[in-house]
Amino acid sequence: MSTPTKVPLGSLPLPLSSHTLTKNLTPDRTAASPKAFRQVQHSQPSTQRRARLLSPETHFSYVAPNPLPFPFKIVPEEGEDVSPANQAELIERWLAAREALQEKDITERSNGLRLHFPAGREQPRELIGLSETGLRDCLPHLDVGDAFDLLGLPRLTKDPTNEEPQETENPARRELIDILSGYATLINVEEDVDKSWAPWSLRYSGHQFGTWAGQLGDGRAISILATPHPSNAELTYELQLKGAGRTPFSRGADGLAVVRSSIREFLCAEAMHALGIPTTRSLSLISLPELPVLRERIERACVLTRVAPSFIRIGSFESLNPPESMFFLGGGQQEKDLEALRILGKWVGRRVLKLEGIKWREEGQAGDAWGRQLVLESARRNAKMVAGWQAYGFMHGVINTDNVSIMGLTIDYGPYAFMDVFNPYHICNHSDGEGRYSYQAQPSVVMYALRSLLTSLSPLIGAENALGNKAVSPGWAKDMSDEQFAEWRKQGNDLVLAELEDTFQDTCAEEYRRLMHKRLGLRRIDLDDESKLIRPLTSLLAEHRLDFHSTFRRLAYFKPSLVDSPASTGNLESSKADFDAFVESLMALTPEPQMVDTFKAKIDWKKWLEKYSERIESEKGLWDADEDVDLQRERAMRDANPRFVLRQWVLEEVIKKVEQDTKSGRRVLGKVLQMACSPFEPWGAEDNLSPTDILDDEVLEERRYCGIGEQQMLGFQCSCSS
Repeated sequence: MSTPTKVPLGSLPLPLSSHTLTKNLTPDRTAASPKAFRQVQHSQPSTQRRARLLSPETHFSYVAPNPLPFPFKIVPEEGEDVSPANQAELIERWLAAREALQEKDITERSNGLRLHFPAGREQPRELIGLSETGLRDCLPHLDVGDAFDLLGLPRLTKDPTNEEPQETENPARRELIDILSGYATLINVEEDVDKSWAPWSLRYSGHQFGTWAGQLGDGRAISILATPHPSNAELTYELQLKGAGRTPFSRGADGLAVVRSSIREFLCAEAMHALGIPTTRSLSLISLPELPVLRERIERACVLTRVAPSFIRIGSFESLNPPESMFFLGGGQQEKDLEALRILGKWVGRRVLKLEGIKWREEGQAGDAWGRQLVLESARRNAKMVAGWQAYGFMHGVINTDNVSIMGLTIDYGPYAFMDVFNPYHICNHSDGEGRYSYQAQPSVVMYALRSLLTSLSPLIGAENALGNKAVSPGWAKDMSDEQFAEWRKQGNDLVLAELEDTFQDTCAEEYRRLMHKRLGLRRIDLDDESKLIRPLTSLLAEHRLDFHSTFRRLAYFKPSLVDSPASTGNLESSKADFDAFVESLMALTPEPQMVDTFKAKIDWKKWLEKYSERIESEKGLWDADEDVDLQRERAMRDANPRFVLRQWVLEEVIKKVEQDTKSGRRVLGKVLQMACSPFEPWGAEDNLSPTDILDDEVLEERRYCGIGEQQMLGFQCSCSS
């Protein structure tokens, strides 16, 4: 594949209008176009900063980044009229001065966009992280200038050269930081709809901890750009800033993010991708060191840029057909808008999920029904996602329906955790007192979200069925009676619910089996593997308090010859000693040996390893006969079981280092990102684990970062503000 031509961020090509969310969905009526939005920015900027209920048909609101402390501390200029009659005007002038309204470079770019800056908001901004893998996979045509040089050599220990990178003027890097920090905005207000452009935030609703919460929406997320991948024009990536200021969906919050939470998402999104689990991606981290943010303590603001083909959630559908007669927490809820539901569903089915085999309805022509297929495709994708979570011990922490992607991407990393000592009941979010989102409950709560999606789309599915499996037409629900709505809703639910549950459960089980077989180095799937091998293994881990990931990695070095008869090994005592030594090495993977019944653990492990050995031996013919089978299986298992895991103690240490000293801390952050993006590599000279070997400081630190960590950090719970 040819190397794409690299261009600065503001010059990235825009998608076709047919592939652009803002050209196909309905904006907030207070600013129905980029041109109208620009006028709002000049004359009434509080409109986009004030939490409010949007009209029922709305899918999104135009809103530009503007990271400011909240509540706003508005100080009038000397001599300015502050009488009650003029206070509203004073607020608008104060906000307008901080909006990005000034053009410094009037040269129109090839994509038609222009860069605008604020006159009264000069914020120091410091690049602290840039994802090479996110850049390579999603935006290979983006020119970041000398950004990687500025970040310095990724290292866990001090650079022996003691060289600090010197910042020089670099237009591409400067533009990258200006835009991705929320300081500058890309916008075009031409009458030509194909060229017009402005940033936006999505409206959605959702169930939070099982309770209907009314309108939610992107309270601190703003999508600033979308661009097609240079090798596939059908694949468009959105760039979204998280923590860039208030939107109409912020409710009482400040719209900001802090260094701590931003580092957690920045690292984990790329770590999840490296493990093969569907996820949004990370691009950059930019600190705003002089912008204070109040969480549990005063912290520094930070803006994360994340990337995905779409950030639409199940809650986006729920907002357009909310559940009836439900008590909800929140600022309010609009009436349903079934035409807006049709518009969103058709867009998602055609351009986001790219449903196959459907003749889409065009003006004056009939089209195929799509509602049922949309629900089932989202179920398949989310089933694969949550199977990946379970196989790799990932816990999301807050699987509210507004945090479940329609594409089945892991999204909104908050109080997440990777499993340490295996415990199926573990709760990683200390706000989840009832364990709704515990590790073992994750598949069922994702299924709950998918049922909510079906509930939202069920009247449309029922109407499509009544039309003989044809798509509904524009205005399909205009004169619908309450009785007709109830009938179609019941029909749609009855038609799809059983199939939805079967599709989800079967897909999740199949993907989980596939991943667990991969982790165990097995090439054939037998129907009784789960009952004879997988469940007994996880029960062993839980009962004897063993570390989840270290145990799987250690099993890569197991050889069936360790349990062979003396006749095959030639030495009874040697064979028994080697087998016992391997069992001991597994038992050493508990950080709490005082809690383990050693005698029982040895017996249990020996029984399981004997079954595992038999299962491995039965597959000898499935490997390359010209190469050592044990070595092939070891390599396959090392490629499936991470040496490095993004544990809570690692995250806390990286965050502390960045908060204490940004320049040295961002080198550590960069190295941990490298390890997270290549988790299967033998970090810390894993192949040579003798304690007497002389290793340099960097390798020793890699080895420490691959460890379980201090006992007090095991099972560490985070807050939702994480």
